[in-house]
Amino acid sequence: MLKIFKYLKKNEWMFVLCSLAFIVVQVWLDLKLPDYMAEITTKLQTAGTPMSELLIPGIYMLLCAVGSMIASIIVGYFAAKVAAGLAMRLRAMVFDKALSFSMEEMNSFSTASLITRSTNDVTQIQTVVALGLQVIIKAPILAVWAIAKIADKNWQWTASTGVAVAVLILMLSVIVIFALPSFQKIQRLTDNLNRVTREHLTGLRVVRAYNADQYQEEKFGQANTELMNTNLFANRLMTMVGPGMTFIMSGLSVSIYWIGAYLINGTAVPDRISLFSNMVVFSSYAVQVVMAFMMVSMIFFLMPRASISAKRIMEVLNTESRIIDGHETAGEEGVMGQVEFRNVSFKYPDAEEPVLRNISFTAKQGETVAFIGATGSGKTSVINLISRFYDVTEGEVLVDGVNVRNYKQQTLHNKIGYVPQRAVLFSGTVASNVSYGDNGRAEASEKLVKTAVGIAQGTEFVEKMDGQYQGRISQGGANVSGGQKQRLSIARAIYRQPEIYIFDDSFSALDYRTDRILRSALKQETGHATTLIVAQRIGTIKDADRIIVLDQGEIVGNGTHEELMANCSTYQEIAYSQLSKEELVHGQE
Repeated sequence: MLKIFKYLKKNEWMFVLCSLAFIVVQVWLDLKLPDYMAEITTKLQTAGTPMSELLIPGIYMLLCAVGSMIASIIVGYFAAKVAAGLAMRLRAMVFDKALSFSMEEMNSFSTASLITRSTNDVTQIQTVVALGLQVIIKAPILAVWAIAKIADKNWQWTASTGVAVAVLILMLSVIVIFALPSFQKIQRLTDNLNRVTREHLTGLRVVRAYNADQYQEEKFGQANTELMNTNLFANRLMTMVGPGMTFIMSGLSVSIYWIGAYLINGTAVPDRISLFSNMVVFSSYAVQVVMAFMMVSMIFFLMPRASISAKRIMEVLNTESRIIDGHETAGEEGVMGQVEFRNVSFKYPDAEEPVLRNISFTAKQGETVAFIGATGSGKTSVINLISRFYDVTEGEVLVDGVNVRNYKQQTLHNKIGYVPQRAVLFSGTVASNVSYGDNGRAEASEKLVKTAVGIAQGTEFVEKMDGQYQGRISQGGANVSGGQKQRLSIARAIYRQPEIYIFDDSFSALDYRTDRILRSALKQETGHATTLIVAQRIGTIKDADRIIVLDQGEIVGNGTHEELMANCSTYQEIAYSQLSKEELVHGQE
């Protein structure tokens, strides 16, 4: 938890120091009240005391109470400002850190967990910091000061106060020891609940299509019930703090007055007034001591969970991405749009077997190179290595003659127009989605947006939308069809005007006619660029300059459609499973 405080700014530390000063003032004013109370008590017991002598200490008591209230408000303002500022910074840092993660780190944390860490966990810390400045700092000052005030009053009363404090500390220690593991579990269960909820909402159409509502309800109910039971156990333990504190405080007051009654009864009459006055003062100070520990107990409701939250946030912030930026900002002179694999092997983290073995090929500027193979043959893994979503296990991947490890990631990504398997759109407009990101060149241009949408064969449906290119796109592109999402995703890559296009099975949602027209338009408009296509359909890649056939992570064929039909059995199997011999012969003619 203490490591979190290193993220406080200098001005926030100044607020903490100011809070400390006002807390001292507040404690001093609170502890002056019993002194005035003792003075009033003594004068009330003294015969012939005029009202004016009672009024003055009464006014002082009122001023102390008002002054303490004002100091408390100021401390609360500073505490809220420090807590909110720290929470804002932590959320931004966790978000920025997550953006820098490679796929390996993202998979190790999970999306649901990262969302919980940047929201719920940060909120836990914000709450503790806000209360901590008001309570944790104040409690020890109040306790020490109050104990100093009563230390020389009476050893019997002091002993009873010490016993009460010891019992209080024992009670809090036992509760925290048993509650802490539950709070650790609560954060993990919150992650799980978020994951189940997110999974259900994302796959809502599939859930309804398969009448799996009952299954999903049971799955959610199990996660929800487990979280509820753990919360109940922890909170039931914590609810013992309130009654326990009340019992200790009441017991302390009774013991002080019982001891006081015994002492007063055995004291000479002239000294009884003084002793009674001391008893009233001691009782007030003893209550302040217990109140100090009671304030600390409030933190025990929040500190264990906040401590776990801080640890989870620090796990994210301390995680170093395995994809480390290089320093190169340009490829070799005279080389553009070239992708080369040299004896590349790749194994996913924690996997036993590599998914790619000894992959070697070169794609030159202007070429269209396609990848095909059975599911799990490693097609997507190949292109993930080009964009450095993962780093190779062995060998080298070169773009424009430079190892991708040596590039600054921003430079490398500006060379690539990437269209993933699953089209991703963001809430906004058609134009904001097509011109998404920074390509290192000109700012967004409506003309370029229209051109890119036109090449992607999206003009017709975009211009029918309300607002056309300023038409609204909902989160995830829920208000457009799968084919429309893919065309806008392709338009986004075209808009970047990259050296290298990567299409990861990006034509699967398009009908054959649109697929053919789109690829023809792409070839005309982007002939200067290198195009890498991962596809399942032979019809999509028949016209590629070169087709690489993958099987179980190895290249088993490399050539044109005609060459592979003649000498690659794996390619032949794929081709005959999709097209008839007549269609293939007709296509070759």
